[in-house]
Amino acid sequence: MSAKIHPTAIIEPGVEIGDRTAIWDSVHVRRSAVIGADCIIGEKSYIAYGVKIAALVKINAFVYICAAVTIERGVMISAGTVFTNDRFPRAATRDLTALRSSDPDETTLPTLVREGATIGANCTIGCGLEIGRYAMVGMGSVVTKPVPDYHLVVGNPARSVGIVCACGQILARLREGAPEARVSCPACGEAYEINRGRVAPLATA
Repeated sequence: MSAKIHPTAIIEPGVEIGDRTAIWDSVHVRRSAVIGADCIIGEKSYIAYGVKIAALVKINAFVYICAAVTIERGVMISAGTVFTNDRFPRAATRDLTALRSSDPDETTLPTLVREGATIGANCTIGCGLEIGRYAMVGMGSVVTKPVPDYHLVVGNPARSVGIVCACGQILARLREGAPEARVSCPACGEAYEINRGRVAPLATA
């Protein structure tokens, strides 16, 4: 294995790490997590047990990724982002006689971050939802609902304000609903069709 792991990182037994992945100082990766090839895991980030991270993922510093999160290929997660997996968490049992287990159970809700998506700095990501392909979440946003493919969302709670290209350039602003249009990216030339909020790249000749 050609992964680069800082000597202060804690990698528990059963973790899979792909080739050429770099894991920086004070990172903690829990048991049975899977990290693909060519990833970067920034300093002091935490990856819970069973988390699945595909190849070419960039995770900045101080990111918290809880159990039941799956991150697809080419995703960027910026510094200070926090994922969640329980809508109604409690520390202890109802009678307050014992701590509740941190292991996943019937209240644990999964989150999926689709390929190419970007999550800005200091975001909070709710559970039981999907962040779409090449979507972009603006810094400081609180995501409580699914984010469609190629949509730019901002705010608390996050809402769609634009459509973005796979390269990250803004294609359209959303003021009163999504336009029905075909648009081309001014930066890379990629063409898209927007139909009732759904965005699809157009095949090139």
